[in-house]
Amino acid sequence: MIGSLVTDALELAKAANGTSDAKSIAKVVLTSDSYRITALNRAREAALALRIPLVNHVLRVAQTAVLGIEIGKEVTLGKGVYFVHSLGIVIGGDSKIGDRVRFYGNNTVGTAKDNGYPVIEDDVWIGAGARILGPVRIGARSRIGANAVVLQDVPPDSVAVGIPARIFPRKDKDDVVL
Repeated sequence: MIGSLVTDALELAKAANGTSDAKSIAKVVLTSDSYRITALNRAREAALALRIPLVNHVLRVAQTAVLGIEIGKEVTLGKGVYFVHSLGIVIGGDSKIGDRVRFYGNNTVGTAKDNGYPVIEDDVWIGAGARILGPVRIGARSRIGANAVVLQDVPPDSVAVGIPARIFPRKDKDDVVL
């Protein structure tokens, strides 16, 4: 668990400040809701793995009440997941969230018909109010527009916008680190 927390701090410092020097890491650890969320989630994962009763539930309730985010107990969070605004985010079921995924707030990642949960690959940005529903895969480095409703797979290096989402290739992907 300690290794995961250190890795999360390094990745979040890079995402938030563009660098992972000691000052950036300290700032993320001491002031970032993203770090608090991931730290609580790592503690929940440890409690589940060790089969410690009630700890997962208590930490989930605290996470929801204090930080305004609901993350299901079966969800897998990658390293350095960055919650720009955590309020109103719901990640349910057994969704899988890759490394360095960026949530901009008030997002839903789950299912509408109990037919499966999304897999979000690495380095995806999810705009404010976006919904990703069902057994879909969001490809690496894709961007989900604000308020988009994604009901189908999104290939890597794509942009999904609208209700229901339409998918376009990204035009800024040529050797650009975003």
